[in-house]
Amino acid sequence: MPERRRGAKFPRKEVRRPAGEPAGVIDAALYRDGVRVSSPATLADTYRELREQPDSMAWIGLARPTESELHSLATEFGLHPLAVEDANEAHQRPKLERYGETLFVVLRAARYLDAPEEIDFGELHVFLGPDFVLTVRHSDAPDLSVVRRRMEETPELLRLGPEAVLYAILDAVVDGYVPVVSGVQNDIDEIETEVFRGDPEVSRRIYELSREMVEFQRATRPLVGMLHALMAGFSKYGTDDELQRYLRDVADHVTHTSERVDGFRLALTEILTVNATLVTQQQNAEMRALAEAGFEQNEEVKKISSWAAILFAPTLVGTIYGMNFTHMPELRWALGYPFAVALMGVVCVSLYVVFKRRDWL
Repeated sequence: MPERRRGAKFPRKEVRRPAGEPAGVIDAALYRDGVRVSSPATLADTYRELREQPDSMAWIGLARPTESELHSLATEFGLHPLAVEDANEAHQRPKLERYGETLFVVLRAARYLDAPEEIDFGELHVFLGPDFVLTVRHSDAPDLSVVRRRMEETPELLRLGPEAVLYAILDAVVDGYVPVVSGVQNDIDEIETEVFRGDPEVSRRIYELSREMVEFQRATRPLVGMLHALMAGFSKYGTDDELQRYLRDVADHVTHTSERVDGFRLALTEILTVNATLVTQQQNAEMRALAEAGFEQNEEVKKISSWAAILFAPTLVGTIYGMNFTHMPELRWALGYPFAVALMGVVCVSLYVVFKRRDWL
C-alpha cells in the first residue's frame, strides 16, 4: 500500500451547519475484495482499522462536515490544503485536480422539484486515494446511500477499488440529470403555450428558467472535459478495461445532457424573442385602439362644439332683445323683428358652412 502523507495543514475556518439538518459522518466502512468487512463508529476507529488492514479500502461519507472533521481527515490522509479549503468553503465550480496520489473532484448534482417547478442544485466533493474514498456533501443531492448500497450489491465492481466508487458516484450524478432534463422540457412546453395564450407572468418564468439553465450549463459542461481527462488517466494507469467502458458510457450520457441543456438555452432565447414580439404587437394594438378611441372622441367634440357655436348666435340675439329695457330704440323699429330673425339665420348658416368645410359636421 502506498504510504500516505500525514500532518497536512490548511487554513482553519469554522463551517456552520444549518440547524436541524443531518451532518457529520453519514457512513464509514472498510471493504476488502468488494465486501464490507467493518463499519467503524468513529473516524478514529476508521483510521485505526485501515492501518491494521492494509489490503482494505475505506469509504467515508460526510455531509456538511465541521472544520475539525475536515482537519482530522486532512491530517490522516495527507490531503492538500487547497483541496481541503475548497471542500471547506464549498460553492466551487466542477473540476478535477490531482495532488500527488490524491484525486480531488468537485461535482454539481441537480434534482427537479415538481411542486415549485424548479431545479435544486447540490455540491459534492470527492477525495480519491490509493486506499480511500472521501465524499463531502453540502446538500441533499445526490443520495450517496443509494450509490453505496448499489456498489455493495455488486462486489465484483467494488473490488476494483476507489476508481470504481468514483465511477458509481459520477454515474449517479449524471443519472440524476435525466429527470431534470425531462422536467425542464415540460416547463418549456408549458411556457410556449403560455406565450401564445398571452399569460402576463410568462416573461418572469422564462427569465427564471433561463437562469437555471445557466446554472445547469455550469454543472454539465465542465463535466464533459473532466470525464475525458479521467478516461485518459485510467488508460494511462492501466485501470480495468470494464471500468473504462463504464466511464465512457457516463461520458456519452453527460455529453448528451450538455447538448440538451445548450438546446434549452437556445429555445428559451427564441421563446423570449417571440414573447417580446407578441407583447410589442399587443401594446401596439392597444395604443392603436386608444388612438382610434381618442380620434372618435375628438370628432364627437368637434360636432358638439360646432352645434353649440351655431346655437349660440340666436341665443345671443334673443337674450339681448329679451332684456326688456325701457329705452331700446330697436324695439320701436318696424323692421326690428325681421332684422333680428334674419341676423340669427345668417349667422347660423355662415357658421354651418364654415364648420362643414372643415369637416367638423
